[in-house]
Amino acid sequence: MGKLNSFSISFSNQHGVFYAGTVLEGYVTVDLKDAMDMRGIQLKFEGIARVSWTETEETGSGDNRETRSVTYSASEKYFDQEVLLHGVWPSRGHSTTKLPQGLHTFPFQFHLPPNLPSSFEGGEGYVRYLIKCKIDKPWKFDHKTKRPFTIVGILDLNADLSNSQRVQGVKVKHLCCLCCKSGPISVSFHLDQKGFVPGETIRPTAEISNGSSRKIDKSYVELKMITTFYAESNSKTLTKTVARLTRPGISGHSEDVWCGEELVIPPLPPSFLHGCKIIKVTYFVQLTVDPSGPALDLKIPLDVVIGTIPLMSVIQQQPPMAPIGFDGRSPWPTVPSPDSGIAQYPPNMPPPSYSECVTGRVNIKEADDEHTHGDLSFAPSYPYYNWGHSASALPEPMGKK
Repeated sequence: MGKLNSFSISFSNQHGVFYAGTVLEGYVTVDLKDAMDMRGIQLKFEGIARVSWTETEETGSGDNRETRSVTYSASEKYFDQEVLLHGVWPSRGHSTTKLPQGLHTFPFQFHLPPNLPSSFEGGEGYVRYLIKCKIDKPWKFDHKTKRPFTIVGILDLNADLSNSQRVQGVKVKHLCCLCCKSGPISVSFHLDQKGFVPGETIRPTAEISNGSSRKIDKSYVELKMITTFYAESNSKTLTKTVARLTRPGISGHSEDVWCGEELVIPPLPPSFLHGCKIIKVTYFVQLTVDPSGPALDLKIPLDVVIGTIPLMSVIQQQPPMAPIGFDGRSPWPTVPSPDSGIAQYPPNMPPPSYSECVTGRVNIKEADDEHTHGDLSFAPSYPYYNWGHSASALPEPMGKK
């Protein structure tokens, strides 16, 4: 690394999490073994969304039929601002300044725009926020570092009355056995509320009546995330299971009841991804009843909303506990001020902790990052409330026996 010992970006809170409409604060550290000539140190704040996917399409017919790959892409820019921490801008020519040997810190602040969409990483698309810093050296390779950070867009479950209301579904299925129909499999399924936050538990209630002579191998409840990407008047939808509970099989002419099981909601982006026009995120909870043999599963999906501020009825019944490590003095993500016009966290409620998204880290390396310092793997960290539950890892795909 020559004269450069280290080159890094740090944030004012250890989580690297900030709310739309607040001030992002931090500092750049440059540690030099020896004095370094440079034109300047430039810092860039960047907020972008991009989607891209490729589909195979067929054109023509008969001998003229051809298969081709078509790529759809779209992007949005939320902010792109540069500041000079030291020296001069490139437009000032090739004049240089000398930064002495030793440790140097350069503080920065950036007022985040309101109504930014939450950070999101989803394979075919992302909403990503970055700070990039460059030591500009005329006639030589520049030194670069970058660091991603998480933006949390507030989704208050109390703003929509339907989030506190019960959701339910009922379904009946007849299994065919040779030329005769068997007795029905009847299922009723409900949730006491529609809106939840990460760290909260979903307590599914279901009654399964197996009126057939065939065994039911299992029943299971899953929380599923649906992501839809939009580009050039086209769209692509992906569905991922992010949590699951399973109950054992049910003999023929028997019944089973779901009552008391708890599905812990893992760290996840809030529903809808408000503020982004090219990515939409929704969720549903689905009960699946899996009969043995060659029969289609019986499924009852119920739409749910994942927010960032819990229902007041839930808080009043069982307030969350303070997150581990929170003492009221250590730096913690700052929520928007009451006069910002942005939804507020309930007073006297402990703040959430912040945990990496259950879907895991992604590589954020770009084409020009070959010599860039910093950790280039990243997962957004979302609010996670402490009700004493630990979220499980992403479940394995469920296959039919």
